[in-house]
Amino acid sequence: MKQFVVIGLGRFGASVACTLARRGCDVLAIDTDDERVHAVTNEVTHAVVADATDEEAMKTLGIRNFDVAIISIGADVHSSILATLVVKELGVKYVVVKAQSELHGKVFVKLGADKIVYPERDMGVRVANSLVSSNVLELIELSPDYTIAEVLVPKKLCGHSLIELQFRTKFGMNIIAIKKGDSIDVTPQATDILKEGDILIVIGDNDSLERLRKY
Repeated sequence: MKQFVVIGLGRFGASVACTLARRGCDVLAIDTDDERVHAVTNEVTHAVVADATDEEAMKTLGIRNFDVAIISIGADVHSSILATLVVKELGVKYVVVKAQSELHGKVFVKLGADKIVYPERDMGVRVANSLVSSNVLELIELSPDYTIAEVLVPKKLCGHSLIELQFRTKFGMNIIAIKKGDSIDVTPQATDILKEGDILIVIGDNDSLERLRKY
């Protein structure tokens, strides 16, 4: 079982910590605020009031033994930078950092962070996309150019097989799976007929997704 340490228990950090714990992971949650720590005490494996920028304090907590560190200190970029340096110096294998902007993200990459997340930006993108196109249900941005999306099958495509639609040629996207009610088919066949209410899980570049949205 992987061990996670979540540093910073604002809304994002607390949500990550509690979700990981509910999925059976070993989670250490850290914040300098007593109330935030108390709020997750009964949800996670361990919750501690500590300063993640204090290398000695982190050594005492055994941070070097954790597989993944998620740093979600929020608007305090200086503390985020120091915490990132500390956990990297102590040998945490994989470090995820919440960034406020692309510029901050570049700084964290140079410090050795393995993954940068932009919760506010990504949520804004999801909300905007849901308002523009009601058939796109969920988006996962893999990079600035490529996306995995859940798309409600457009009515024009219903009643046609995948081979008949020539989906990849027409839209430039690959179908990963098809959701049909409570079931999901992860190995869709060329002869599968799309029906109203089906949900396609597709991967492709953003231009291709835009073509599918407008269909």
